Amino acid sequence: MSEMDVGRVLAQIRALQAQAGTRPATPNASAAAPQVGFQSLLKDAVSQVNASQQATSRLQESFARGDRSVELADVMLASAKSQVNFRAMTEVRNRLVAAYQDIMNMPV
Repeated sequence: MSEMDVGRVLAQIRALQAQAGTRPATPNASAAAPQVGFQSLLKDAVSQVNASQQATSRLQESFARGDRSVELADVMLASAKSQVNFRAMTEVRNRLVAAYQDIMNMPV
């Protein structure tokens, strides 16, 4: 985008904000709200995926031992959920690595 395009887009955004009666966010306004860092979000997501996999493992072990309170359907459902969670986390990791590589390959 050229500088004129950026200026035009900013002017349109400001006009739309004025029509909507909103003000653009300022750093002072966002400082009042507690902010969660990206690192903690990622750490929590990894912990949730790990907990899901551990719970699935416990269900599988209980079923294999012959625990009658554990249904095969529950084991299969937990296994599928755990697998989807892990694949999603792997995709997030792959995209983060790709973004990092893109940034590192940018000319300075």
